[in-house]
Amino acid sequence: MTITTGSGLQYEDVRLGEGDAAQAGQTVFVHYTGWLTDGKKFDSSKDRGQPFSFDLGKRRVIAGWDEGVAGMKVRGVRKLIIPPQLGYGARGAGKVIPPDATLIFEVELLKIA
Repeated sequence: MTITTGSGLQYEDVRLGEGDAAQAGQTVFVHYTGWLTDGKKFDSSKDRGQPFSFDLGKRRVIAGWDEGVAGMKVRGVRKLIIPPQLGYGARGAGKVIPPDATLIFEVELLKIA
């Protein structure tokens, strides 16, 4: 079931995971793959074989990630559909993400520290 938040973020839990839920202030370790709405993959930590970590809720990633990863549990997998205002907005990101792009991510929470 897809849930839409007040900000416009949409998410669906593909797998719920176990244990405590990730919350602001914690460091999370994830594997992710990101696609544009046309199906073009633009990035994947899995392809690099290296998990990505960030401090949740500290604005060190796009807003859609801070909101979308919060509440996930370890080993959980969540599909995020991130509207432009929670992603890279009108500026886009280099030559990879065009301006005003909606982004689709599949995120797996590996660890909470």
